[in-house]
Amino acid sequence: MILLKIFRGSYEFAQSARIALSAMLLFTALGHFVFTKGMTLMLPDFIPYKTAVVYATGVIEIAAAIGLFVPSMRLLVGWLLIIFFVLILPANIYAAIHKVDIQNATFGGNGVAYLWFRIPMQILLIFWVYYSAVKFH
Repeated sequence: MILLKIFRGSYEFAQSARIALSAMLLFTALGHFVFTKGMTLMLPDFIPYKTAVVYATGVIEIAAAIGLFVPSMRLLVGWLLIIFFVLILPANIYAAIHKVDIQNATFGGNGVAYLWFRIPMQILLIFWVYYSAVKFH
């Protein structure tokens, strides 16, 4: 049936992309609540209320995962997610430079080599959001 939809041109790739994006957001949001201590290490010392920031960003990801399926909100959620992904990149760079291991809440992680994966992934996520929630909202 899926193959027929693809060949007839009625398969909704943007909807499939939103479903996958939403699942990814829910999965990463879970990390904010399971690995809270490790995620607080990703934030520089000048950031106050680190635990609250980690929880808030987890809630933001859950809200965005839901908002992607509300047609009247999809465009706004898409743009806000793009901004969100740009804003969290410095935390990922900071975490890589300081070798943060999120799962173990230590400074024994992969280090800067992690950025070879994270930065291209962040760019992919931005394009993914643009395609699925902005361009084809």
